[in-house]
Amino acid sequence: MTEENLEITQNIKDGVCRISLKGRVDSNTSDPLLAKLEAAIEEGNKNIILNMYHVQYLSSVGIRIILKTYKRLSEEGGSFKIEHPSETVKNVLGMVALQEMLVTN
Repeated sequence: MTEENLEITQNIKDGVCRISLKGRVDSNTSDPLLAKLEAAIEEGNKNIILNMYHVQYLSSVGIRIILKTYKRLSEEGGSFKIEHPSETVKNVLGMVALQEMLVTN
């Protein structure tokens, strides 16, 4: 994996779609992430958890995708949360005041 890549894996269990990320979430990797999240919603998944334990970098484009997904699922009666954010992700979400709203314990 190069720095410009983002590995995305998906697992559905007990009505919850978990999408795990490994790498960087930035302008180079945002399109595949957005496509994966939109496909998961179109497939009928209303409860999505984004595992960001192995995310090394989160840009403003990534934040926009996260907020867009959160808003869409909220409007459709679903839920969207982030679990196991890396320290980098925690710091970024904390700076933009989204950690409390998005991070699950």
